Amino acid sequence: MANLVEWPKAMKRIRRTVEAFTAAGSTAHVVIDGRPLVSFCGNDYLGLARDPRVAAALAGASSTCGAGAGASHLISGHGREHALLEAELAEFTARERALLFSTGYMANLAAVSTLAGRGDLVLLDRLSHASLIDAALLSRARLRRYAHASAAAAAAMLGAPRGSGGALLVTDGVFSMDGDLAPVRELSALAHAHAATLVVDDAHGLGVIGATGRGTLEQLELDARAVPLLVGTLGKAFGTFGAFIAGSAELIESLIQRARTYIYTTALPQPVAAATRAALKLAQEEGWRRAHVLALTARFREAARARGIALTDSGTPIQPIILGSAEAALEASERLLASGMWVAAIRPPTVPEGASRLRITFSAAHREEEVTALVAALDRILPSGARA
Repeated sequence: MANLVEWPKAMKRIRRTVEAFTAAGSTAHVVIDGRPLVSFCGNDYLGLARDPRVAAALAGASSTCGAGAGASHLISGHGREHALLEAELAEFTARERALLFSTGYMANLAAVSTLAGRGDLVLLDRLSHASLIDAALLSRARLRRYAHASAAAAAAMLGAPRGSGGALLVTDGVFSMDGDLAPVRELSALAHAHAATLVVDDAHGLGVIGATGRGTLEQLELDARAVPLLVGTLGKAFGTFGAFIAGSAELIESLIQRARTYIYTTALPQPVAAATRAALKLAQEEGWRRAHVLALTARFREAARARGIALTDSGTPIQPIILGSAEAALEASERLLASGMWVAAIRPPTVPEGASRLRITFSAAHREEEVTALVAALDRILPSGARA
């Protein structure tokens, strides 16, 4: 019980309850503690989470499939909606097959622990998501972490003697706290040169970037040969819940037979799969959503720069403003809240010490005037240390 300690305010996480939504079909306009707020801290990039057509697909499937799957996929829980969604995700990602998981965390645990074990090497970007770190630790392979987005650092580690074991090179596509892209093209070349397998978790890229919204790999013009294993989530741009792994037929069959987080858990409810199918279709048909959220991102960056606000090198809807101390990030978040804007303060251990920040995210549900108001509020409340 030694870890049950009193948390200092600067480190303590709190939950805010969303009591209602103030705009039809939008997760970006909420009520908290009786106050209407514009939320700039969600991951509903395409504004699909409350789209009535997605909700209708979920309700329609629930009337025939019920609320839950009732068993794991390998017992009796695998239904028609699951099979159809897997086929559609495979087509969307240009892979032979796709496999559904209940969460992105479980998908990453499955990917790494299935492909690596004792005697193998797992290389992770220093800023990789916590689920990838845990996956590497649980695999019992040797874990090494290279400097963020440094293909040269990864090359030095891959080139070192490693014995007879295999190697897994793992990275996010878009980094969740920084919004920047991994050097996937260079990492792919390294993996091929050193007989390693490259895994990309594109949770924050799929649906958002690339010419048709197919994520980081489309943006960088990389195919399935360049990146054999792709992980994606359904609870961000697609607005529902769950995750998937896409890859070769052989890879997916290996996951079905060996991945503990697939075998030993209840299947995703079929109505969620049906809702995701509707969202995936809308994401492809309504390209204005992706264009709008990226235009809002560009508008924010231009306006912030004009006011001397320091920004990172991110062209995605994730726009961090680094403030340094946890106290400074919390104070800025509270002042924005008082101005009617909800922006989360991100602190260690989610980010490194000294890198606490405001993590601003945009959605297709936001309006241009709200972005303008956000920049004006930031200009009023940010300390001098956050100036360019």
